[in-house]
Amino acid sequence: MTLPTPHAVIFDWDNTLVDTWPIIHRALNETFVDMGAPEWSLDDTQKRVRKSMRDSFPEVFGRDWEKAGKIYQQRYRSHHLHMLTPLPGAEETLKQLQHHGLPSLVVSNKKNYNLREEVAHLGWGKYFAGLVGSEDASRDKPHPDPVHLALEYVGMEPAQHIWFIGDSEIDLETAANCGCTAILFGHDAPIRPEFTATHYHGFPYQRHVHDHAALMEILLPKPEKSGIKAS
Repeated sequence: MTLPTPHAVIFDWDNTLVDTWPIIHRALNETFVDMGAPEWSLDDTQKRVRKSMRDSFPEVFGRDWEKAGKIYQQRYRSHHLHMLTPLPGAEETLKQLQHHGLPSLVVSNKKNYNLREEVAHLGWGKYFAGLVGSEDASRDKPHPDPVHLALEYVGMEPAQHIWFIGDSEIDLETAANCGCTAILFGHDAPIRPEFTATHYHGFPYQRHVHDHAALMEILLPKPEKSGIKAS
């Protein structure tokens, strides 16, 4: 399948540009302990953490979700900056996109203030035309609202030449809801039974890449050499 030439690139944040599973897992289990609930394994966390807190916590904690949410935010914020780790090659990807004049945006279900704090901590603000976190838009991913809001920063509308890159089915669903090109990122998806050659958890993607080196190969492909030498 030939991919449309990207006019802008939207990235998920967690576990697409930075490794935050250890932070999320630790803060979530500390919240479970405080709430008197059973802890999750790391695999449980990686399978079940997809939606924003305002969408997911009512499902997990019921009527006590707001109390749990406050505890989680306190726990998360006590750990996130000193545990935050960029994924290998992520900054180079952003540098290359900037060098080639291709706008980069972030649409995340992370609380908006945590997202901005993490971007600032890494010194990556210079790479992004816009950042949209949870509660910036009226609804979070997988709804199209945050994508429309992000693209306002660059004066564009959702279309196939807007690439949406993320590691979860929520990202694929968001891309499908907006008509963007979905790129599934990371090593985890292929080992899940929900992964097929064209869909993940039932949502289509146009390409899967394991890491940022592979992502760069499709984002900014090198011109093919003709093999013809000038005489």
